Amino acid sequence: MKDINILKTEILSNNWYTLKKITFKATDNTGVTITQEREAYDRGNGSTILLYNKKQSSVILTKQFRLPTYINGNETGMLIECCAGLLDNDNPEECIRRETEEETGYKITDVKKVFEAYMSPGSVTEILHFFIAEYTNDMKVNDGGGAIDENENIEVLEMPLADAMNKIKTGEIKDAKTIMLLQYAQLNNLVV
Repeated sequence: MKDINILKTEILSNNWYTLKKITFKATDNTGVTITQEREAYDRGNGSTILLYNKKQSSVILTKQFRLPTYINGNETGMLIECCAGLLDNDNPEECIRRETEEETGYKITDVKKVFEAYMSPGSVTEILHFFIAEYTNDMKVNDGGGAIDENENIEVLEMPLADAMNKIKTGEIKDAKTIMLLQYAQLNNLVV
């Protein structure tokens, strides 16, 4: 597609985030100009992080209820994930430092951005910034669990990387960002 021209934008919902209906013209790869309508959900951009400990060969993950997975067949609605959050008004690194402390209770020092990815580009505008950081037990400053005012009720999980990788095989971990960061850790020998 080229020569994209947005003709009309309608707000279908602005309740939690923004759902827009976009009408646009574009030239396809055969040179024909077409008009299409698509819906796009704008929830902002986010950051995610995998905390790893080389000495313990472990990672920190979270577990929480996710309604969309529940209504799509996840019997309990619970999902094992890497820590993540929306940027709000922060830059990606500030966001992930804040979210890490809120969700896991670890106050991390050195974070490294490893890549960015669109997670569901057919309908969601969000780009996710992926980070890693090494943690040690002395970085734990509270119990984590998420922001109380947001009713997050997050369980903090520490497990060997090998166990986390096995949970991908068994289907216990189905979250894309988590699978991507765990595979990154394994491919880059972050945890021995």
